[in-house]
Amino acid sequence: MLAILVLLLAALSRLLPHAMHAVGLNFTAVGAGLLFFGSRRPRWQAVVAAAVMALTDIYLTKAVYGLPFHVSAYLVTWAWYAAVCLIGSSLLRKVTALRVVASVFASATSFFLLSNFVVWVSSDMYAHSLTGLSACYASAVPFYANDLASTGLVSAALFGLPVLAARTVEILHATQHRNQPLA
Repeated sequence: MLAILVLLLAALSRLLPHAMHAVGLNFTAVGAGLLFFGSRRPRWQAVVAAAVMALTDIYLTKAVYGLPFHVSAYLVTWAWYAAVCLIGSSLLRKVTALRVVASVFASATSFFLLSNFVVWVSSDMYAHSLTGLSACYASAVPFYANDLASTGLVSAALFGLPVLAARTVEILHATQHRNQPLA
């Protein structure tokens, strides 16, 4: 249930007033939400996560940006949503700090590489040459940095806070036992 709630909150984070996104340049909980969902749900449910995020894409494109919606323009993004859930499923076996950090880098970097490659291939914004591809990636670096930061921070909270809480309870419990008088 918690994984579904986190997924929905991640999707809603995309719908926050876009002034926040203008300041944050793509600072959302999407990557972390997908990683968390993937780490807690069966692999086949990656399709569910992709569908939830697809609904936000449709809403943003039509209602917020007022643009025509073309499914083909989003197929790579939707596949990425599912892939990040599958990356998150690698955390199922055992959540460790190293696995979370690796998953954060894998999800943010794969989105950066895929989404900007698609922009370069499918638009006339950049020359269809190695120079144009380089310019496309260079223009997206600020977005990548903020996506990496937001995915990292939210993942640290989602995966780290439960561990911190459990350890705090253990310490408190151990301290109580040491402070009790012997009978």
